[in-house]
Amino acid sequence: MTARPIFIGSEIYRHSSYGAWHPLRVPRVSTLMDMVRALGWLAPGQYRLSPRATPAGLSLWHDPDYVSALMRAEAEQAVSPEVQARFRLGTSNNPVFPEMFRRPATGCGAAMLSASLLRDGGVVHAPGCGTHHGMPGRANGFCFLNDLCIAILSLRAQGVRRIAYVDIDAHHPDGVEHGFGRDPDVLMISVHEANRWPRTGRLEDRGAGNVFNLPVPSGLNDDEFALIRDALVVPLLDAFRPEAVIVQCGADAVEEDPLSRLRLSNNAHVAMLRAVRPLSPRLMVTGGGGYNPWSVGRLWTRLWAELNGLDLPRRLPDEAQAVLRELRWWRNGQERAPQPHWLDTLADPPRGGAVRPEIRAMAEALWQDRSRLSA
Repeated sequence: MTARPIFIGSEIYRHSSYGAWHPLRVPRVSTLMDMVRALGWLAPGQYRLSPRATPAGLSLWHDPDYVSALMRAEAEQAVSPEVQARFRLGTSNNPVFPEMFRRPATGCGAAMLSASLLRDGGVVHAPGCGTHHGMPGRANGFCFLNDLCIAILSLRAQGVRRIAYVDIDAHHPDGVEHGFGRDPDVLMISVHEANRWPRTGRLEDRGAGNVFNLPVPSGLNDDEFALIRDALVVPLLDAFRPEAVIVQCGADAVEEDPLSRLRLSNNAHVAMLRAVRPLSPRLMVTGGGGYNPWSVGRLWTRLWAELNGLDLPRRLPDEAQAVLRELRWWRNGQERAPQPHWLDTLADPPRGGAVRPEIRAMAEALWQDRSRLSA
């Protein structure tokens, strides 16, 4: 019998925040943990507590001087102008807060544990991972560390050579591409919003390795995403024959998110996961962006249901609704009221539409360039 998927979580996400003004002030992983428990979707043995990566473990990817500076910043709750300039700590994107080392180090610990659990095959959901902007020697874009690069290197340490990385966050994974854009044994596919921070990942930015960037225009709908999935992502994975697939499932590409202008429903993410899962014996599913607490919690809960083959209730039971009703979200100094279906259902209404010619043309152009795939 195939082993059940493993969920890696931690209470640190419940008790830490980037600050009252920051987009990552909203609860996300803790909401998911509460939802799957309220729904009875964690069987005995499925939940694993994430360890915290040590400084030595983080040096697998990160510069030791940077790791030391990050730890000092947490301990002292302050950084000098010199440290801020060199390591980008204490900025508006990457502020000083009480768990600024321990929280991302927990994500990296989850990445390492995921690799160990996947050594002989299987499925792992690590929603606290997904910090795809982090650079070896500096913080970048809400990401103090890069748990995805740690995950790739940790899989390598387990003997897994060919790894596919699929990123469907609204933002381009510049940190992961920095690390593995020239690696012939890593296939990188990113579907992200064009002209959105960090403004990397152009169509022509294909690197020396197996990099396929698809910068989509604002308003991307479910049908356009389905075309990209079926005409590009799945065929590339099938041709590459990965030994492991990592899917970064940032929730900021859904319509309700404040930091993008895409209009996907959470059905798009679930369908992508369903299509990708059979293409490798190892699958790691992570979180990522997502700044509307209801859309993030509902989407990531759906992903866990999909990984376990669970049917969604037509209407959430009272215990699960209570989790969603307790969430609060302030935007521009005002509390935002949730839409009614955010409180009693998990599945979004479909958000289809016409497939724009430019999206079809980009997907076809990248597929025609598949000869770059290493054997």
